[in-house]
Amino acid sequence: MTSPSPYNTIGTLVGRAEGPAKTTGRALYPADVKIAGTLIGKCLRSPYPYARIVSIDISEAMKVPGVHTVITGADVPDNLVGRMLCDFPILAKDLVLFAGQKVAAVAAEDPDAADEALSLIDVEYEPLEPVLDPLDALKEGATVLHPNLAEYQGFSEEPKDGPNVAAQKVWSKGDIEKGFAQSDFVFEHQFRTQHQHQGYMEPHACTVVIDEDGRVQVWINSKMPFPIRKVIADGIGLAQEKVRINPSVIGGDFGGKGGFMDTHVAYFLAKKTQRPVRMVMNYTEELTAANPRHPAVMTFKTGVMKDGTIAAREAKLIFNSGAFGAHRPFGGIVFFGPRCLGPYRIAHSKIDSSIVYTNMVPCGSMRSPGDPQSYFAGEAQMDLIAHELGMDPYEFRKKNILHDGEETPLGAVWKKVNLSKVLDRCAQESGILEERPRRAGKKIGRGMALSERPTGTGNSTAKVSIDTKGHVTLETPLRDQGAGLYTILAQIVGKELGVPYDQVTLETWDTDAVKFDSGVGGARVSHVGGKAAMGAAIDVKDTLTGLAANKYGWSPDEIQFAEQYVICRESRISLAELVQQYGKPVESVFEYEGPPNADGTVFSAQAAEVEIDLETGAIQINQITSVHDVGTILHPTSHQGQIDGSIMQGIGAALMEGLQYDGGQVINANLGDYKIPVMADIPPIKTILVKDENEGPIPHGGKAIAEQAISGVAPAIINAILDATGISMTELPVTSEAMLSQLENQMKTENTEINRNQC
Repeated sequence: MTSPSPYNTIGTLVGRAEGPAKTTGRALYPADVKIAGTLIGKCLRSPYPYARIVSIDISEAMKVPGVHTVITGADVPDNLVGRMLCDFPILAKDLVLFAGQKVAAVAAEDPDAADEALSLIDVEYEPLEPVLDPLDALKEGATVLHPNLAEYQGFSEEPKDGPNVAAQKVWSKGDIEKGFAQSDFVFEHQFRTQHQHQGYMEPHACTVVIDEDGRVQVWINSKMPFPIRKVIADGIGLAQEKVRINPSVIGGDFGGKGGFMDTHVAYFLAKKTQRPVRMVMNYTEELTAANPRHPAVMTFKTGVMKDGTIAAREAKLIFNSGAFGAHRPFGGIVFFGPRCLGPYRIAHSKIDSSIVYTNMVPCGSMRSPGDPQSYFAGEAQMDLIAHELGMDPYEFRKKNILHDGEETPLGAVWKKVNLSKVLDRCAQESGILEERPRRAGKKIGRGMALSERPTGTGNSTAKVSIDTKGHVTLETPLRDQGAGLYTILAQIVGKELGVPYDQVTLETWDTDAVKFDSGVGGARVSHVGGKAAMGAAIDVKDTLTGLAANKYGWSPDEIQFAEQYVICRESRISLAELVQQYGKPVESVFEYEGPPNADGTVFSAQAAEVEIDLETGAIQINQITSVHDVGTILHPTSHQGQIDGSIMQGIGAALMEGLQYDGGQVINANLGDYKIPVMADIPPIKTILVKDENEGPIPHGGKAIAEQAISGVAPAIINAILDATGISMTELPVTSEAMLSQLENQMKTENTEINRNQC
């Protein structure tokens, strides 16, 4: 980190650009949109995970004072909607496929009237036997939940094994059977993970207005306005040009705010009432009907030589899609799992990844989709194998990690691999090679895990302009979902033009402004958004450089931009004066499309020390050591915030979070029962940043961090439990109750063995 400069803040501690608007209440969230005559929309949701709808009677609901309309599946088209795979009905018609599916909707003057009307809608259901376990869903003879899957828009024609497979993908290298045959030992383990909600503070919300021209004006807390415009337009049967997504602030995302949620319903309520409609989900709806992380059942089979060399590795990944696949950004294409074999040198490999329908809440994206589940399984098995071989887990990893010029498990070759440095620093700083402390009634263990994930890519557009008063404006279609994007963009533009970052005015475009933008997600936004803003700023800079050179005879190579001036040796002219001489604002629109990052990635290593109470099973984390492969860090506070947030979510996944079901119904559908880590649960975090000579694609050589930091957290904790107790925990979360049960079983086994030996 360098000392703050008002004109070059790259790598310095500066405040957040959007901070004043949020702290003063000026930030406009979708639920804050105030339009005269706005009605409140609410949905009636199924109490059954799988049932036939026999009849719906709305007559009593329509009599409630203040209720303007009630709609059911009969009032909306048969269109199926989805981000890519269109399999989700706007309102259920004949069947409901999960407890929480929308069956009817009300538009009323106030929330109380809407709630009363919902309570008076009489729905007769014929309950059916639900399919709740993805392994059961794959069995021959299982109820097929989507018999018309092949007819859905976005359907993938990849081969599928078994019923209820929404999508499937196989990656491989070498000859997996040959690899196992050559191995001295073959290990096989199965692992399970749970539903994890993203935990954002602001629930899904939207406001929909049909204007005088018949255009649909939408305010929605989606970080992907352009893809969502298409989803909305297709679902309501209009051309995309008839729908505009207006700028609004997003109150937290973590992957979960890329979808449509209740927007189609809001449109049909608005159309029927000819009034604006606002819909805001409560947290019970969030936990029963939003789009949490996919649970998974994962089987890893690994062949190892006597010296610890991995010869072959195979992963069978089964991700529980829930009742629909509409919330996944890649629809029928499987993108979960291609990194799960780890950053190791493996000659023979295979990954078979499936997305499977069940009668549970439909799942979507959460930070680093697919990786936290599959890395948990893969890295937990690494320690299990090391223990069986009598090797130290660090040495086992050290023996097998990739180096320059070596192929990844799927055949890629990365440039300038600094994984060894990351691994070694993690071992050194965490004390994982040192003797464990001892405390009465406690067991203390240390564990580690490795992961990698490349910086994402996509496309974005930005406009930078300087007016005749010297004011700099940056315009972007991107939404800052809370990660600090707008600050970073302002820093980039400010550095290029020699202007304080907090004097760069940022304006957010609606979807009329440009044809398309990828949106936020996939660890890409600082890359593509940053390159677009930087490109536009450089174009403006070049125009002003040429103008100054021609006007004053300055050498373009000697011209610099600093302190809101254009400077050449001892001469200078203010930006405002130079633009005035130009006679009009100087501006540039720059579109950037990032290339694939096939030859590079970003490495992380996590280590945990845990302390387990033998009487209660309580698991205390004493320290997390978090080591990251980095380039230039643009905003140190935001960068560390991404690491800290990832660790919190990783701890939640490892020890406490998860939807709990009873017969297909979520039974912990509130934030009192659904446990999310609080500050008291967060241990001391030691962050180690390993600067790499191979800088990343983000402006000034940065690398992504938002999705890179999470995947190793849970397996590091589980490996520390194994180190402390010798107990293999293969299912998340590991609650104190689960830990105590395993400790008691271990004690019974040990006592039985002692008695047998005595006899």
